[in-house]
Amino acid sequence: MGCSGSFAGPESPASSYLVRAEHEGRTWTLVLDLGAGALGPLQRHTNPLTVDAFLITHLHVDHFIDLCGLYVMKKYAPLDRQGPPERADRALPVHGPAATARQLVATYGTPEREDVPGVFEIHDLADRASIEVGPFTVTPYLVNHPVESYGFRVEAGGRTLAYTGDTDTCAALAPLMAGADLVLADAAFVDGRDETRGIHLSGRRAAEAAVCAGGVSRLMLTHLPVWNDPELCRSQAAAVWPGEVELAQPGATYAI
Repeated sequence: MGCSGSFAGPESPASSYLVRAEHEGRTWTLVLDLGAGALGPLQRHTNPLTVDAFLITHLHVDHFIDLCGLYVMKKYAPLDRQGPPERADRALPVHGPAATARQLVATYGTPEREDVPGVFEIHDLADRASIEVGPFTVTPYLVNHPVESYGFRVEAGGRTLAYTGDTDTCAALAPLMAGADLVLADAAFVDGRDETRGIHLSGRRAAEAAVCAGGVSRLMLTHLPVWNDPELCRSQAAAVWPGEVELAQPGATYAI
């Protein structure tokens, strides 16, 4: 839905990825992050109120802020817009860092009038504690960012998607990425320009992590701020990665 880094860009919302798999006669859906502006394009692809689970890597606004809009949609949408009758009364499952409910209340405001967490079924993530959702097994890995932050290893039907969330180089990237069919990697930083460590990967560091993990089939860079030259990020990764370095595109669909 969006792959712009740090804030929504002119061509892309901030971080959000819709993951779908067929299982037991229906399409199951996960949303990984719901950053600024992402709720809009999500509606072009599915009814957000029927998503099977939302998984939030961390509580920076470019990864979670549209949960506030989702609250309004769930709280005030007429029942005939809520999806199948069996889902109309359900709380929306959200898996996120420990402060997710508290952050939603603080961000939306007016807690005396609005029970923001009340429309969600909020679960705290824990490092390497897997979550089962229909055909999906999602394993969160605690990664290297200034706030509690996770990468997600998503497995279904013998295929694996590894999404780093926001992170710099860390030991958790090896088991997160190992053998993945597609690694969706933060590459917000540019070598030679961004020297602060412990925040983001660069294209080169993302490629190094994927190579070290072993068995990765595809590397796709994402979370590029609008001031980055995407081709420079790609070229820095290509100096390490042995195959094609892909760039995530808003609104694109990829088969894994």
